[in-house]
Amino acid sequence: MFYKLLIVVFLAVNLHGTPSNGQKKKETLLSEKVSQMMEWASKRAVIRLNGEKFRRLIRAPPRNYSVIIMFTALQPQRQCAVCKQADEEYQILANSWRYSSAFTNRIFFAMVDFDEGSDVFQMLNMNSAPTFINFPAKGKPKRADTYELQVRGFAAEQLARWVADRTDVHIRVIRPPNYAGPLMLGLLLAFIGSLAYLRRNNLEFLFNKNVWAFSALCFVLIMTSGQMWNHIRGPPYAHKNPNTGQVSYIHGSSQAQFVAETHIVLLFNAAVTLGMVLLHEAATSDLDVGKRKIMCVAGIGLVVLFFSWLLSVFRAKYHGYPYSFLFG
Repeated sequence: MFYKLLIVVFLAVNLHGTPSNGQKKKETLLSEKVSQMMEWASKRAVIRLNGEKFRRLIRAPPRNYSVIIMFTALQPQRQCAVCKQADEEYQILANSWRYSSAFTNRIFFAMVDFDEGSDVFQMLNMNSAPTFINFPAKGKPKRADTYELQVRGFAAEQLARWVADRTDVHIRVIRPPNYAGPLMLGLLLAFIGSLAYLRRNNLEFLFNKNVWAFSALCFVLIMTSGQMWNHIRGPPYAHKNPNTGQVSYIHGSSQAQFVAETHIVLLFNAAVTLGMVLLHEAATSDLDVGKRKIMCVAGIGLVVLFFSWLLSVFRAKYHGYPYSFLFG
């Protein structure tokens, strides 16, 4: 009896400690998938996926790695300028991770182009591009795993913060050297220095109030139109609906904006300012009455028309705002 009990215990321990065939197959399949992803990642920072690869490596278990996927439409016939801009920032982020000393197989960056994986777009009921989604190592993507592109923009630094929030992987974004800014600053300083040298015997223009007033006005218009927000967030220039082809230049949310929108607001503010200047000149200048009347009418027209447009833009972004002027 004792020997029978000993044999039962021995068999139970060995059977419990030995993985089943199913477990072995699962581990082998996972190892093959990780090896495949690492091989592709070693060749290019952003792995290109089609429908078959997406189903096999992302959707089908097992998977112990997270995958950030950009769903995009980069083919020329799609005419998606935003997709190209977002792709540039995405490549910067992926390369920053690929060449980082902290690079592991915990996370991979991939891309699904509409023309290479339209079935994936249909599978996920996706009708806009670009879209960034995190497919976590465990479970299905949640709402927060879809990146809020319209709110946060597609700058690599913003994407890196979102990746850190969703995966706990912190990526230090390293951008390639950009000499355009220092070069333009150098050219501007050279131009100012050359102008000052050529007019070194007559520098009265430096004390001209109109020059400084115009410079200050330009600076104020640039800042109040949202250029600094664009520089920080890196929003798209505009948004084109891939289904209808309609281009939106004004963002529908008060929490975001397009680059084109800041240009429009800058133009409207400049027109209102010009109208105020004309009204001031009409009231204080020594011109004849006829010209002053023309200036007054033009000034009123500019202020009324462009302020009405500004108000309509405000109403479009802040839904429920009750007031309007010429345009409802």
